[in-house]
Amino acid sequence: MKRFVFVAVLLVLTCAAPAQVTTSRERILFYTGEWHGERFPDGRPKVPDALLSRALDVTIEDVWDFLQGHGYKNQFEGGWQSLHAERPFAGRALTAQYMPSRPDMIAAIKAEGKAEGRVGDTNSWPIKQLEQGDVYVADGFSKIVEGTLIGSNLGSGIAAHTHGGFVFDAGIRDQEENREISGLNGVYRGYDPSAWAQMTLTAINAPLRIGRAVVLPGDLVMARADGVVFVPAQLAEEAISSAEFTKLKDEFNFEQNAKGSNGGQFEGGWTAAKYQAFRAWVNSHPEKLKMSQEEFQKLLAAARQD
Repeated sequence: MKRFVFVAVLLVLTCAAPAQVTTSRERILFYTGEWHGERFPDGRPKVPDALLSRALDVTIEDVWDFLQGHGYKNQFEGGWQSLHAERPFAGRALTAQYMPSRPDMIAAIKAEGKAEGRVGDTNSWPIKQLEQGDVYVADGFSKIVEGTLIGSNLGSGIAAHTHGGFVFDAGIRDQEENREISGLNGVYRGYDPSAWAQMTLTAINAPLRIGRAVVLPGDLVMARADGVVFVPAQLAEEAISSAEFTKLKDEFNFEQNAKGSNGGQFEGGWTAAKYQAFRAWVNSHPEKLKMSQEEFQKLLAAARQD
């Protein structure tokens, strides 16, 4: 009898349900298996900080072109409002999914939160898990009225945890106060003075759909007032280097157009001689090169073969 009780207790302990709201590390590894670099303890890919800075200086179009060429057709979404339209931001995605309220579902989620020692409403839970350099990406099913995932208090929490920003397929309130918070930026569907109501958090660090884009935890998020692109972590460095290379080519070509050197070939006419002149131009402007010289030469060789 004692043995039966011991086995029963052991089964209860070992088979206890894992957290249902927070995606397990194993599940995150399943979705992001192509990433072979450093990870956060929760399993999310940790794209290097230096790459986050470099991402601020390239265009969404150039990154989008790279992703299209690698088969990633669903990584961009536009149609946003912005706290600071003039200020781009970038970071690693921490994702959160919200759904309309349903009493039995809310009761289960809140009970789990209480058992885990969580405090506050569920819209504060993802903020507690943010790391420096993260972008809080939330699917709020485009709800604006009573879909305001943050006011200024939660906005200040995001700023304190990330010094970055947020991407909300939902609304915000306290828009003016949020604009005054140092280190905070964000894009969102709309502003409304109403408080958050009739919706609940259902998942943290799960795959999301943001408009027509698919987002995985740890993706490199590049956010501008006009649009957001979500770059798979394993392609982030290559995508940024490719975009930097395109930007260098454009800068060189703009100079040639200004001088009249391109004739009618305003988009380039990239001959061997022109590529040689481009390489000399880059060498004379070393401050413009963010990637390694080795990576630049590799991209240059590939471009000359096209």
